[in-house]
Amino acid sequence: MRILPGAIRPQISVAYLLARATDTIADTELVSVAIRLESLSALRERILGASAAPLNFGLLAQGNALPGERILLERIEEVLRLLEQFSEADRARIRDVLRIIISGQELDLRRFGDSKPGTLIALETEEELDDYTYRVAGCVGEFWTQLCRAHLFPQASLDDELLLRNGIRFGKGLQWVNILRDIPRDLRLGRCYMPRQSLAALGLSPNDLLSADTQLRFRPLYDEYLNQAEGHLAAGWDYTNALPPGQARLRLACAWPILIGARTIQQLRQGNVLDGSRRLKVGRRAVYAMMGRSVLLLAWPAGWRSQFRHE
Repeated sequence: MRILPGAIRPQISVAYLLARATDTIADTELVSVAIRLESLSALRERILGASAAPLNFGLLAQGNALPGERILLERIEEVLRLLEQFSEADRARIRDVLRIIISGQELDLRRFGDSKPGTLIALETEEELDDYTYRVAGCVGEFWTQLCRAHLFPQASLDDELLLRNGIRFGKGLQWVNILRDIPRDLRLGRCYMPRQSLAALGLSPNDLLSADTQLRFRPLYDEYLNQAEGHLAAGWDYTNALPPGQARLRLACAWPILIGARTIQQLRQGNVLDGSRRLKVGRRAVYAMMGRSVLLLAWPAGWRSQFRHE
């Protein structure tokens, strides 16, 4: 957030806090699915301006171990007041993206609400997976693009259709990385985001993924998904390089998650992806080195563009 240009930092920060609050509600497993859905609905109505009923998420806040998440739920009214301070156009943009994000979270809760260790629930089709990645992440790229266009470069000559399409793919690519990295953890929770139909084409079932010994049979599909994720990130890199040259802060804000995602994909191409004891993460030192190098390369276009291929 700190690197973002000041003209869009407040709007994106408030949108992030609201999305983080809805995500926290959806993930609070100490509270029943019914209460979580009811709470998401109540927050959605407040965000959309359809209700003025005060919110009290005390029970949900108590169910969160992270202090920041507890504070966010306890002070949600303050965030909602910040939303009302924006222009009508910016409120509409924030409301639109939160409406889509919450719809994805509600769909996820209804789909996986009864999942538990030992009982797997899986997506059925590739279309369901694509729809999920759009709802929780692709729509963010859409929102980001519209907000930046309005506030940072309204007069720039750009291919808006391509920029918007690549912005959506940018968001999807980051979500793909999360899904592909977290397969063992999700399986332990009873959730399988790998479509049942795609697994069946390899003679596999979702339950087969619980065994690390299955990874050689699963690997062709997994590698295909890694390629898709990388393709989405490549579209995100094209998006970043299509931004006006003077938008250095915005370019950096886009580049960093792409480069970290690309490095994560490299790691995921090695080893057993179904090994639950293996949690991949790009180290902090590597992240700082990547960020520093990208700042230095801003003034060297060829070097800047080559970063994605090298990660």
